[in-house]
Amino acid sequence: MVKNMRLSVSTALAAMIASPAFAAGEVFFSLKNTDFVVLLAFLLFIAVLIYFKVPGLLGGMLDKRADGIKSELEEARTLREEAQTLLASYERKQKEVQDQADRIVSAAKEEANAAAEQARADLAKSLERRMAAAEEQIVSAQAAAVKEVRDTAVTIAVAAARDVIAKQMSAADGNKLIDEAIEQVDAKLH
Repeated sequence: MVKNMRLSVSTALAAMIASPAFAAGEVFFSLKNTDFVVLLAFLLFIAVLIYFKVPGLLGGMLDKRADGIKSELEEARTLREEAQTLLASYERKQKEVQDQADRIVSAAKEEANAAAEQARADLAKSLERRMAAAEEQIVSAQAAAVKEVRDTAVTIAVAAARDVIAKQMSAADGNKLIDEAIEQVDAKLH
């Protein structure tokens, strides 16, 4: 940095020495020449800066600033890498959570399908039981109706037979039937 400063000062001095005042032919090294006075003041100013090591201080400050920028860049790079690592970790966790959610949804669908199948099977069994009970009630009702019809038919037949027998039978025939019935009962009881 100091070398660059010295090179620029040397270049500035060479440019001043080759100034238009030399070309005009005036005496340059006179205190009456303002260009020479300005050159001396400038050289004195540069000498004071060099004596108090201002270029070194400026270079040091610039180097310190450059080092600070480098450390900030390194810190930023480190933070970026950490952020990328965290992002990858969160993306991985998000994928795991999504996979788990998909598995839960799939399991819930399977359970719902199984429950629906079980409900259908239970409903079918319940319908079968109700149909069987209804059929049993129908068969029972048919048997009761047939029995009632038979009983009514027997009652009507007995009544009709009684009327027919009563009209055709005489008192002697009736006594004879009563005696035979008593003998049959007596034979069966003893």
